[in-house]
Amino acid sequence: MPKVTQLTDSDLYLGCLENNPAMQKAVYERFSAKMFAVCLRYVKDTAAAEDVLIIGFMKVFDRIHQFKGSGNFGGWIRRIMVNECLMYLEKEKNLYREIGLEGIGSDPVQSQPSDELAVEDLMKLIDRLPSGYRSVFNLYAIEGFSHQEIAQKLHISENTSKSQLSRARSHLQKMLRLQIGEPQNRCTGSIV
Repeated sequence: MPKVTQLTDSDLYLGCLENNPAMQKAVYERFSAKMFAVCLRYVKDTAAAEDVLIIGFMKVFDRIHQFKGSGNFGGWIRRIMVNECLMYLEKEKNLYREIGLEGIGSDPVQSQPSDELAVEDLMKLIDRLPSGYRSVFNLYAIEGFSHQEIAQKLHISENTSKSQLSRARSHLQKMLRLQIGEPQNRCTGSIV
């Protein structure tokens, strides 16, 4: 078998369609790191995110026949992972629990010497959002879902989705101001 890097997504898809364990392993090797990062954006606990990842890949292999063979194979896998994360959060009843800003850790996030916020610093701030806010923010700002799609996935109204996004942005702005020591009544920019 050729190296994983030499296989195309089409090769991997066709191999998985035939239930070829070597191809399933190759799919896992190619996509697991990226998909684990996706899982960690929704599920804070590392062990739980690993469980979600494994269950997600089992669904990928179980439902491989649902992929049409055209389009982005990695994007299809990502959608399964996001859906699995949302199901986990719903099952754990953490999705709609909201806490005040005082409940968000006040650990400072390291900023760049130029005072510009690095992507990894912003991801750390997003990770500190309450789970309901974080889920809607991730789905809207990072995954690119519309409020209508978010409402359907989370079984909430579109207005609730919009409200959760607005609150997430507000929390992020407050955390940014706290991080850079800016007065609370001033905002220098917007988050997505």
